[in-house]
Amino acid sequence: MLKLYGGARSRASIVKWYLEEIGVPYEFVTLDMQAGAHLQPEYLEINPIGKVPAIVDGDFKLWESGAILLYLAQKHGKMPETLEQQAEIVQWVMFANASLGPGIFTEATRDRETPRLLTPLNQIFEKQPFLMGDEFGVADAAVGSILGYIPMMLKLDLSPYPAVVDYIKRISERPAFKSAIGGS
Repeated sequence: MLKLYGGARSRASIVKWYLEEIGVPYEFVTLDMQAGAHLQPEYLEINPIGKVPAIVDGDFKLWESGAILLYLAQKHGKMPETLEQQAEIVQWVMFANASLGPGIFTEATRDRETPRLLTPLNQIFEKQPFLMGDEFGVADAAVGSILGYIPMMLKLDLSPYPAVVDYIKRISERPAFKSAIGGS
């Protein structure tokens, strides 16, 4: 069985959410980050960087939430057939981790980056319920988790982005989101 390693209130919850969305059984291995469990030799064998999340799937080890999400989508038949559509999904996952998360959650850049990032997302969600169209997918797990953390962690006025607010509400009502992220 796939093992997902994470700490309390870590980015492992993003992977947990996606695993629950696609119905893949897994064992969650909680690392005591305060005690430095992520820096012990056994865990460094899985992720030499010593961060979470990481997975072990048989003999295969993988870390970085975006890479794990894409691997799981590919392995479990949740990626579209065309290279172009797959590349779009990779684009969104990379955007979530490299642009959206740092832009929103870095205080020094938040005021400048929030409108730059959320205005185009708002325009997308005015036209369609999810990033890639009418169905929830792995891109939504990546981007949606970052957006879903905003009301939980920041006092940010999202009223200029009503379609983003609706999207956050829509994803946060999903049972897998509630059990993996919303209940933590």
